[in-house]
Amino acid sequence: MELASSPPPATPPALPSPAPLGNWLKRRTPGDWLYAFALIAGGIATFLRYGDLMDGYDRAILAIHVPILAVIGCYWRPFRVFLALVTLLALAGVGLYQDDLARAEQVFFLKYLLSSQTAISWMSALFFIATGAYWLGLATRSTFAEHTGSTLTWAAAVMGTTGLFVRWYESYLLGPEIGHIPISNLYEVFVLFSLITALLYLFYEGRYATRKLGAFVLLIISAAVLFLLWYAFTREAYQIQPLIPALQSYWMKVHVPANFIGYGAFALAAMVGIAHLLVARGILTSRLPAPVVLEDVMYKAIAIGFAFFTIATILGALWAAEAWGTYWQWDPKETWALIVWLNYAAWLHMRLTRGLRGAILAWWAVVGLFVTTFAFIGVNMFLSGLHSYGSL
Repeated sequence: MELASSPPPATPPALPSPAPLGNWLKRRTPGDWLYAFALIAGGIATFLRYGDLMDGYDRAILAIHVPILAVIGCYWRPFRVFLALVTLLALAGVGLYQDDLARAEQVFFLKYLLSSQTAISWMSALFFIATGAYWLGLATRSTFAEHTGSTLTWAAAVMGTTGLFVRWYESYLLGPEIGHIPISNLYEVFVLFSLITALLYLFYEGRYATRKLGAFVLLIISAAVLFLLWYAFTREAYQIQPLIPALQSYWMKVHVPANFIGYGAFALAAMVGIAHLLVARGILTSRLPAPVVLEDVMYKAIAIGFAFFTIATILGALWAAEAWGTYWQWDPKETWALIVWLNYAAWLHMRLTRGLRGAILAWWAVVGLFVTTFAFIGVNMFLSGLHSYGSL
């Protein structure tokens, strides 16, 4: 008699792999958690201190920024030191005012370090010196000079960001009806552009463990600072002015920063493109990163810039619908923003789907900077439209 074979034992179901979020949380160090708790505490303290001056949108922006800054700090640890220094210096500046704007000329640390105009002046000087240090390092192969350039760039970013936060507080000292986020005119957004471009560069400097590109990227930042100084002293643009009605909207607080992350990333990509073109022609080949590294930095910068520029364009359309009753008016600023968007959409398309590489993309990135610059400044100088409030 043949015995029936017993069925094989059932295979136990596979345990589900831990969720990506769970893995990410397990990898957090005590320093990560301390940093996150400090941000939460800072957000709560900010709400308790300035909540009466905030509307619902301000509070939402504050709540959203706490986790965003926490994630940035976990992935990019030097950012924690930057944020801590900015926080300490900005709070010191705000505290020294004691609700009296006249103290800007009476208190030593405000007059020579922490008032908005002084801090931004320090930023400008540090960016210039950092540019020289990076070029000295590139010319002499001096790691000390390159390290000095990097340190000075971080210091410039700290001072410039501190200056913007203190300027925000100063605007409220002029009057609650005057107070506004300091991203409303060309003077303020050129400071913002310089800071964003510097921070983007410093991120890639750390990620690729090379300071060789600082000489190129700091050139575009120094050019922006030169314009900033010219605009400040010939037009007295450093003075805080009330917001014009067209800018009295919560949309400005999200549209403008997203726009300038795009501008900063595109500027970074263009300067890396110039370095790529030099290497392709055998110039500074032994002193600059390999072409594959330059192409990767250029691609990632444009991808980030394109993402934020897309968000900014959508937010701008929503703002236009609220302010003017339509999402799109073919205003010169809107038209040139679309041209910028199409330019970088085509760049990414050619790289990702057509496999385009090399000098063509580098030239394209450099030309893209001129297109972006005209959309940023040229439209305000030479064309008139609904955005003419930003004219020179």
